[in-house]
Amino acid sequence: MEILRIRRLATETLKLAVRRCSCKRVFVPAFVLLLLLFVLAIQSDGQQSPREFDQHAGGSAPIWKVEPSFKKDIFTFVRIKYSVDGTYGYGEDPDMRWRIDAPDSDLNFSFRLQQVTSIKVNPEGKFLAITDKELFDYPFIYIVEPGRLTFTEQEVPILRRYLLNGGFLMCDDFWGDRDWLNFSKELKRVFPDRQAIDLQMDHPIFHCVFDIKEKPQVPGVDWGIRSEFTGQTYEARRGPGAEEVHYRAILDDKQRIMVMICHNTDLGDGWEREGENEYYFREFSEKKAYPMGINIVFYAMTH
Repeated sequence: MEILRIRRLATETLKLAVRRCSCKRVFVPAFVLLLLLFVLAIQSDGQQSPREFDQHAGGSAPIWKVEPSFKKDIFTFVRIKYSVDGTYGYGEDPDMRWRIDAPDSDLNFSFRLQQVTSIKVNPEGKFLAITDKELFDYPFIYIVEPGRLTFTEQEVPILRRYLLNGGFLMCDDFWGDRDWLNFSKELKRVFPDRQAIDLQMDHPIFHCVFDIKEKPQVPGVDWGIRSEFTGQTYEARRGPGAEEVHYRAILDDKQRIMVMICHNTDLGDGWEREGENEYYFREFSEKKAYPMGINIVFYAMTH
């Protein structure tokens, strides 16, 4: 979080410098130019692919290749960039909230998906805004921590059209009653005539690749490590209503899932943090986060 505090400070400093220089010709101090380069470099992260972002940070994510013959017939994990305008509060780092757990979660999951299934997977991944023209080229999109997002007026009809035309949205890692209330309001803007339903354990999404016996709750890595001794797998700091995991969905007219909502669980942390603790990997990444995520993608690509 320190780098985020510095970024905000740099932005405010630059704004002040611009105001002071706007009415007269002055030399901009060198440190202001350095701050400008720093801010521009961080803001450019959203323009990079997950792979480029990983390489820029040192390149720790797994790498694999796809045969040239499959270049146009591969699955791409697409993460959606969204805005936080304060309607539901700002939380930590609102400008980059959409990027939580990236790029490791996206690339680790993509690697495991191609490792354990026959699906050919793009090793680059993708960051997209809903308004990007490329959106309709990809059948699967992912949003993390949607409890504070606000769809813009332009995004609402685009997302609705994308989903009704066969697209699939997975939402993950938001907790408690407040986050659910906030996000359900945004979903109502997209589909005012449709209700999210709680999926029962007999739904095919729990059995299509891995035969999942109970709805998996995956906490963040710190909570997961402690759970070996406490038995508590929910994140208590997230407020009331965080205890019970929910897998909800919005269906189309043929009862196909269009929106998969993973509430009170953090599958993305199970992907991102798989290598940090043996217990966490065995109990949450291996048994819960990857099987559930792979089932969701398989369902999305076959229905």
